[in-house]
Amino acid sequence: MPSERIRIIIADDQPLIRHGLGFIIKAQKDMEWCGDAGNGHEAVSLALKEHPHIVLMDVQMPEFDGIEATRELKQLLPSCKVIILTTFDLEEYVYEGIRAGAVGYLLKDAEPEELLSSIRAASRGEAIYRTSAAAKIISEALHRSVSPSVQQNEASKLPDPLTDRELEVLQEMAYGLKNEDIAGKLHISESTVKTHVHRILQKIGAEDRTQAVVLAIRSGWVQ
Repeated sequence: MPSERIRIIIADDQPLIRHGLGFIIKAQKDMEWCGDAGNGHEAVSLALKEHPHIVLMDVQMPEFDGIEATRELKQLLPSCKVIILTTFDLEEYVYEGIRAGAVGYLLKDAEPEELLSSIRAASRGEAIYRTSAAAKIISEALHRSVSPSVQQNEASKLPDPLTDRELEVLQEMAYGLKNEDIAGKLHISESTVKTHVHRILQKIGAEDRTQAVVLAIRSGWVQ
């Protein structure tokens, strides 16, 4: 976590939610509340003014929803990290949130400590997807992505391109398989799978498996 306090904006159309989250954040010594917004347009405008580290973004808001706001915010302020915070544990929201550039997806009924730990994790560059829909979308709904030929083309643009075998391992990681299951499916040893996973994380600059899968979805390396 950076030595400076984590600057946070809250975007939600419900004042009670904004005030409640703000109260929790203001009580943390390592966090700073930088304001709140009632819709996506306000969130983007406020973020451009305050340059927060983290935006807690609701999905369903009037005028400009959280997914569109996330997409625009990431284009205008790439260093800002967005955590989708919503009532709805829906695969569509998870998938679109990932594609828009969100680094996390949490439900509003999460415990305060889970929210705070997620904010701190996001500030360290980690991906946070801790709902049943998030797990399902990462493991099953990747069929909505791109063709194998596009996967190869996009993966080849890396400074150190992924090999065909590493792409296969990454695909199985995306479907939620553990190392031993990947080994059985690809007919290789578990230690070989661990080596491939380590190299994949290094090549794409991911800190863990979840972040690797999120990057793979965004980049079209898995289908």
